[in-house]
Amino acid sequence: MKPLAITLGDPSGIGAEIVAKALVDSNVPAWVFGSRRYAGEIAGSERFIDVGGTIPLRHGVIDAAYGRVALSSIDAAIDAIERGDCSVLVTAPIHKQAIAAAGSPFPGHTELLAARAGLSRYAHDYAMYFESPRIRTVLLTVHVPLRDAIDAIEAKNIAALARLMWREFARLHARTPRIAVAGLNPHAGEGGRFGDEEAIIARGVELALAEGIDISGPHPADTVFRSASLGSYDVVMAMYHDQGLIAVKTLDFEQSVNVTIGLPYLRVSVDHGTAFDIAGKGIADPAPMRYALEWAARHA
Repeated sequence: MKPLAITLGDPSGIGAEIVAKALVDSNVPAWVFGSRRYAGEIAGSERFIDVGGTIPLRHGVIDAAYGRVALSSIDAAIDAIERGDCSVLVTAPIHKQAIAAAGSPFPGHTELLAARAGLSRYAHDYAMYFESPRIRTVLLTVHVPLRDAIDAIEAKNIAALARLMWREFARLHARTPRIAVAGLNPHAGEGGRFGDEEAIIARGVELALAEGIDISGPHPADTVFRSASLGSYDVVMAMYHDQGLIAVKTLDFEQSVNVTIGLPYLRVSVDHGTAFDIAGKGIADPAPMRYALEWAARHA
């Protein structure tokens, strides 16, 4: 297996700490991309690729300079993958305000990586998918206000995301998935009593069924994730960001990965943020990063 390409994320967060801890006694081959100035003990590794960095390190602080380091680390890691030196991209958390201050127009890793790969249509070309031992979910909408997410629920987008998930799940697991689509409103709308979005969702499901995809719904969101965790479905399609993420983080916070499906390479991340409140204190839990590295190595 070619080495994983691991980025350390925002230097002011917990990225370097959790990667260093996760790599202790690890047999997973990896190159680490970040600033040697900010990386602590891991900077001495022969596997470390330095992207520079000049200002002093202050943990828990938003700074454009730290955003530039995070962005440069991502660029260098993707370059290594495109050259064939590395396999899977594993990312530690970046800070959205820091990369914005550094000039990035993207709200996060997902959109940044998709744009670099030439992918422009969320749900059609790429999407955010979360996997853990007990539950898997793919998001119809991501980093948008909830009002905008509701307006973005369209039948064509649901069918497109089902098609993308069908293909990418087969690549990861060598079998096709059973997809359950969550409703938006309480009790999946109660036949239109609580809103009409479920009629749109149902049309999307019908379009996907016509393509031979194993899909059902809309299901009441307050029960479908439990059904999936018990084995009734392989993937739940959530209508908006928190609808899916609350379920994943509640059930399997330490054993869940964020996967950007649709990219020409595999990208995996921990399912948490920069944790500025504990950065630099040496108490960050490396379990999610360790799980992400192991998951990446299994699927590389």
